[in-house]
Amino acid sequence: MTQIVTLELKRWILEQARDGHSPESVLAAMQASGWQADVAIRALEDTLQQHLKQTEAAAPTGGAGVPVPDLNLTGSPSRIDAGDRVVEVIATLGSPRVVVLGGLLSDEECDGLIEAARPRLARSLTVQTQTGGEEMNPDRTSQGMFFQRGESELISRVEARIARLVQWPVDHGEGVQVLRYRPGAEYKPHYDYFDPGEPGTPTILKRGGQRVGTVVMYLNQPEQGGGTTFPDIGLEVAPVRGNAVFFSYDRPHPATRTLHGGAPVIAGEKWVATKWLREGVFN
Repeated sequence: MTQIVTLELKRWILEQARDGHSPESVLAAMQASGWQADVAIRALEDTLQQHLKQTEAAAPTGGAGVPVPDLNLTGSPSRIDAGDRVVEVIATLGSPRVVVLGGLLSDEECDGLIEAARPRLARSLTVQTQTGGEEMNPDRTSQGMFFQRGESELISRVEARIARLVQWPVDHGEGVQVLRYRPGAEYKPHYDYFDPGEPGTPTILKRGGQRVGTVVMYLNQPEQGGGTTFPDIGLEVAPVRGNAVFFSYDRPHPATRTLHGGAPVIAGEKWVATKWLREGVFN
């Protein structure tokens, strides 16, 4: 019997991808529902490729985007000098620019960030792009807090290390945010840039312009789950203590393929520290 790939199926596939499910898990769900393996694979590949082409076609014209932070990976080094610490290069991707780093933080630094953040945790908020303020978002079920830039010797040390690593000024960064995810907590796929079509974005951009890069640092390792997912490229970064993932985006548009999320924690808890980088001086 011939199975027909319907528009409803394609929409379902895209919904699963946007929710952070890996291509393998989507394929398994389709087969469990009775779809033939060859039909399911073709439908999955065709749908995601078509979506990517449509996204790229809708990208703003006018050449390259703005300059962004980046690591100097000339010669494909396996280790990079970050000033006070040598960091391992675990994996790299050119487009979108994603770099997985090993040992960005020491065990002592991870513990120090957790203990300094713990008494200041509250339900995480997101930027309210309608007004430029903040709001509670059901897609983000973590607890979090922000350190002021340069607030302590530890924060200053980490910020200087990141600045040297990605070749971006310290004062172009927001304060470090620390988040705790308990079992079941997650952050559904989203973009870190501010949507230019939202009325509150001009107010947000007065403080340093657009976000152009993100560094997510893993302060512990949950027993199960909690990876950082990139649905558009089928990538999931495991939350390994001391490691980090860096990615950049040269324009506020889905064509950057930087849709990402924090997968649900299945067992244990996850602590992460995030550093967002802006176009200009953030104040």
